[in-house]
Amino acid sequence: MPTGQPPTRRTGGRIRNEDARDAVLAAAIELVEELGYQSVTVERVAARAGVAKSTIYRWWKSKAPLVMEAYRTTVQQRMPEPDTGAVADDLTAFATALYGVTAHPLRVRTLRGLMAEAQLDPAFAEPFREWVESRRAVVLTLLGRGVQRGELPATADLDAATDQLFGLFWYRLLVGHRPLEPARAAEHVGQLLNGLRAQHRR
Repeated sequence: MPTGQPPTRRTGGRIRNEDARDAVLAAAIELVEELGYQSVTVERVAARAGVAKSTIYRWWKSKAPLVMEAYRTTVQQRMPEPDTGAVADDLTAFATALYGVTAHPLRVRTLRGLMAEAQLDPAFAEPFREWVESRRAVVLTLLGRGVQRGELPATADLDAATDQLFGLFWYRLLVGHRPLEPARAAEHVGQLLNGLRAQHRR
């Protein structure tokens, strides 16, 4: 009998598991954007994905980590990490895509709903913060590359700069007092970077 070949049955099982997992994540993001987090249930996700509830519970202990993994995966696909070779261009590309959510009312409603849920439900707050940290990590990487290339001072407070970028986004998204305009992303990024450089000169 030939050796060195992976068992066909095991390979098929892995493929089926990957397909089922992808179907569950796709179903979860579809439902949360269609219905809102509160209306999403594991039963609905299972029915949409065409899998058993037990399959979902093998991978996720509850709805909260499932929904946030689905959301993290989707956002990473919608907003891949830019790498243009210049920190201003990287941040502008990121902020333009970030502000672009306003062109999609269902996504805006979803973001507002997830933020609200994180304030009310401690069980949801943890996976939500993990997702927030994953997005902050992207911006910190962009700023860090700027420091490495000498575009930003080594003393720059990158954590505070990251909070400023997202702070403007979330404040306007949640309060709605001013629009989030993708065309103004470069202007906002310029102000942010000028502030970092000014701190170094003081």
